[in-house]
Amino acid sequence: MVGPFIFFDQMGPARIQPGHGIDVRPHPHIGLATVTYLFEGEILHRDTLGSVQKIRPGAINWMTAGRGIAHSERSDLTWREKGGPVWGIQTWVALPKAQEETEPDFVHYADATLPVFDADSARLRVLTGTFAGVTSPVTTLHDTLYVDVQLGAASRFQIPGDAAEDRAIYVVDGTIEIGGVKFESGQMLLLRAGDEIIVDAAGANAARILLLGGATMDGPRHIWWNFVSSSQDRINAAKADWKAGKFGQVPGETEFIPLPES
Repeated sequence: MVGPFIFFDQMGPARIQPGHGIDVRPHPHIGLATVTYLFEGEILHRDTLGSVQKIRPGAINWMTAGRGIAHSERSDLTWREKGGPVWGIQTWVALPKAQEETEPDFVHYADATLPVFDADSARLRVLTGTFAGVTSPVTTLHDTLYVDVQLGAASRFQIPGDAAEDRAIYVVDGTIEIGGVKFESGQMLLLRAGDEIIVDAAGANAARILLLGGATMDGPRHIWWNFVSSSQDRINAAKADWKAGKFGQVPGETEFIPLPES
């Protein structure tokens, strides 16, 4: 884990042909919040709370599972007809022990609500937490830092040692250089606590990174399929609840992903 981040998944970059789309059937979560952030494309979110929300580039979908929620992620009919690019990141953040069983919740933050500014010749969007004195409006239950950083060709970006207790860099696109060592897209770099880090866009090309982290989590977590908890017994109970259909129905959906057998 890096701060509260326990799962990190990149989708794309890909181009979906007309007549096709994303179809992630309803599935359950407990003990975490899902954070969906797109660079390109569009995804339609539905959940058992009745939320129906399109997410587009630059916005944040923050779904707190708490004691339990189910949701689907699909392409709507209009987008499906024409197809297009899909590229983004979904992360999961573990919830503090005291809030693992909180009521489920869903909040959408439009791209215009998330602060964007220039620093060290880079363009930053603060998705959660505070960086360089700029604070995101996204409400979190644990100290969480998440920043989208776009570096111009041959530009430089400084990460202070006190930016967060736990920190990592994910190279989304391009090549970066730290201390004379180059790192390519698709690599995640765990930063030593307290170190000041200087990130350079290597060569004549632009680069894009995500800075993520936060305060160290309050103890270890178990993770199984879509469930996160400080208690293995709680995960076993969630398995039984999903198999028994106790998570509720996602309005507009008739399908679901069955519990894995292993």
